[in-house]
Amino acid sequence: MALISLQEITLAFGGPLIFDKLNLQVEAGERIALLGRNGAGKTTLMKVMAGKIKVNEGLVVVQKGVKAAHLPQEVPSDITGNVFDIILSGLGASANLLSDYHHLAARMHTEHTPELMRQLDKLQTELDRTKGWDINNQVEYIISQMKLDAESYFEKLSGGQKRRVLLARALVLKPEVILLDEPTNHLDIESINWLEEFIKAYEGTVFFVTHDRMFMNHLATRIVELDRGKIYNWECDYKIFLERKQAVLDAEITQWEKFDKKLEQEEVWIRCGVKARRRRNEGRVRALERLREEKKAQRKQIGLVRMKVQEASLSGNLVIKAIKLGHSYNGNCLINNFSTQIMRGDKIGIIGPNGCGKTTLLQILLGRLSPLAGKVILGTNLEIAYYDQLREQLDEEKTVAQNICGDNETVFINGKSKHIIGYLQEFLFSPERARTPIKVLSGGERNRLLLARLFTKPSNLLVMDEPTNDLDIETLELLEELLLEYQGTLLLVCHDRVFVNNVVTSTIVMEGNGLINEYPGGYDDWLTQSSNLKITLESVKPGTIIKSKEIIKPKEIAAPQKITFKEKRELEGLLPKIEKKEAEQEELNALFADSAFYQKDAKEIASITLRAKLLTEEIQNLYKRWEYLDNLVKQSL
Repeated sequence: MALISLQEITLAFGGPLIFDKLNLQVEAGERIALLGRNGAGKTTLMKVMAGKIKVNEGLVVVQKGVKAAHLPQEVPSDITGNVFDIILSGLGASANLLSDYHHLAARMHTEHTPELMRQLDKLQTELDRTKGWDINNQVEYIISQMKLDAESYFEKLSGGQKRRVLLARALVLKPEVILLDEPTNHLDIESINWLEEFIKAYEGTVFFVTHDRMFMNHLATRIVELDRGKIYNWECDYKIFLERKQAVLDAEITQWEKFDKKLEQEEVWIRCGVKARRRRNEGRVRALERLREEKKAQRKQIGLVRMKVQEASLSGNLVIKAIKLGHSYNGNCLINNFSTQIMRGDKIGIIGPNGCGKTTLLQILLGRLSPLAGKVILGTNLEIAYYDQLREQLDEEKTVAQNICGDNETVFINGKSKHIIGYLQEFLFSPERARTPIKVLSGGERNRLLLARLFTKPSNLLVMDEPTNDLDIETLELLEELLLEYQGTLLLVCHDRVFVNNVVTSTIVMEGNGLINEYPGGYDDWLTQSSNLKITLESVKPGTIIKSKEIIKPKEIAAPQKITFKEKRELEGLLPKIEKKEAEQEELNALFADSAFYQKDAKEIASITLRAKLLTEEIQNLYKRWEYLDNLVKQSL
């Protein structure tokens, strides 16, 4: 018997059916990934399974004695108190008994009355019967498993830490079924890896919604898709799911084209003249009416987001140069002696644990925050567009349209005026939704809105702080393609490992205690290189003296054996880059050979000389990168 069974359920909130006679069986031991576009009803389905929403029709059957715990997508804003008490509250009635007992025991110090003694004895008897004394041990165990501080106050924690607390509150009850709605949102990569291992070892059933493709591939034993009110089962991995899904959609389009052609022919027939109508076949008329009703009932797939970045004029070759940066906060060292040089066209990923200072590093690199040590040199002609992690740029009380262009009705996209409703439709906001206050939007809709707002601004430096949270996978993949085609420079803070792999050309890793290293490639490249570095260090004989540069230069570590598609694209563009920079170098050398050059202003001479020095370093680095990738190609053959 299924642990949870949804039988012919129907649900609507005044609009189209969210669930249309939907059926789903959840069996013991399964790890089911639920996919679907933003707005398809995934979160609503989770709430139905958790008993938080009643359906209009059909049955929701939960096997007797089965406990289900639900981790919501958004962190509730009304939760306060310390971590221990919040996790304790997950135990429900048992937790209330223990809390009441401690409360009465505290009162006994000042009110030693027979009535209090009687109540205390009653609670003690009930706690003995229900083994409620073990509750403290249960809470302490789960806190240690989640690596949480029991005395920390919830409202002061980071988004990732809050989700850990809520997950701990869900798990402390030892449920047979865990319902996880976007569990990786706001978690750092270390926490995501930990959660994967935890779920793999969990003996119960896990039903989860996620946009994290690597998380899903590592965990899901079954994929189910919610599409236009129906559930579809796919007994395969995600890659094969995409192929089979596309085949189904292609067949659906072909079927609808045939249907539309037949309907058109019948409509022509029914509109024939008086003579033809006298001879009308009444059975054929009734068949036409059925065709018309079927046409009305068709629910076509939600369209795809059509995103385009407005690119400003080119920035200077040098975008950002950081020299020996140092910064700390509340006594914690976030950045220690970090230097980097970011050139036009670079796509840089920034990863690290929650609270390590990724956003702080971004603010320093952009010149919005002064470091405590070192300095930042910004390049020329920078046009910056910033995607905010916490969505602070959005006004909750204003409508979707007002958050884009205020009280205006048009936006300018690539120099052309466009009506705001038409522009928002490209991001899947209907005219009605465009006039809705954003406080009622889902997490995915809010992220799409922030992208829509971001892309109204021309830029040559795009800064994105956690852009992937809550976006459906189709939109994620479109965003990846857009960023790959973007000709400007990208700074990306992201915990989505596949997204980082597919987009960035190098990765800055904040490794803790202020240590920051830069690695060519994405997340998998970092794992390979850091693993090789560890092996190299472990193989060094005791007593060997190692220079610090030999330890911390990841670009000198042995290359992985296979080249990725993204690296092949990068390799193809390296030689033209080198040629362009060498041409600039020749121009500068010719300038230096001209005696008139030294008659210029001293500041101008110093500036051009510095540029020549930087250019030499850039060319050397490009040649190193070209050799590195060229070796990968040879090893892949």
